Amino acid sequence: MGELLKLKAVCRAYGAVVVADAQSWSLAEGEALGVIGPNGAGKTSMFNLVTGTLAPQSGRIAFAGNDITDWPAARRCRVGMARSFQVPQPFGGMTVFENALVAATQGAGARGARAETLCLDMLARCGLMPKANVLARALTLLERKRLELARALCTQPRLLLLDEIAGGLTDSECHSLVQTIRDLRETGVSIIWIEHVVHALLAVVDRLIVVNFGRVIADGAPQAIMASREVREIYLGLDADV
Repeated sequence: MGELLKLKAVCRAYGAVVVADAQSWSLAEGEALGVIGPNGAGKTSMFNLVTGTLAPQSGRIAFAGNDITDWPAARRCRVGMARSFQVPQPFGGMTVFENALVAATQGAGARGARAETLCLDMLARCGLMPKANVLARALTLLERKRLELARALCTQPRLLLLDEIAGGLTDSECHSLVQTIRDLRETGVSIIWIEHVVHALLAVVDRLIVVNFGRVIADGAPQAIMASREVREIYLGLDADV
């Protein structure tokens, strides 16, 4: 697999608060990467740096062989990056289908019948076809999270970034969402997933990184990472000798 995304010594701070501390890591084409860490560790800031809503103060970011460090978020979306947000942000006064259509036309540049077909396909994939004509403000939390996913997919991404998409769901809802994400992997899309629901991550990802104070402190096979002493101390808040 070729390299799709690469961060090299990326730094960002707000005064004394460091949200990215010389981060250097990469993602292979087709890989699913999980990201964990305590609250305030800099995980969402990492997504903001990758997607272009936050600019690094130093370091470089490359995507599909292009240096995108100075590219705006819209341009990154058009070349194949899409994300969901921790708190779903649909257009509440628009229907589910209309929300998807905005993503298809503005993100993927699709028009006419192609845009409509793309939206219907993604709504079906995310289990939202029965809600296509429902206003987004009337959706349940699970349905709003599915809409976040569907809108991202309507931009036809090569890289999908998911920010705590399982948070707040019941066990059965989480299981259903995980299965949807596992199915997406069959399409070849690369995934970076921030999540506190660790069992959901472990069901999907190939690799796990741990972030603390903006620094990547561990990177490797999921089971090995979860068993490491440093992760037990920092992320799980456990005594390493237990």
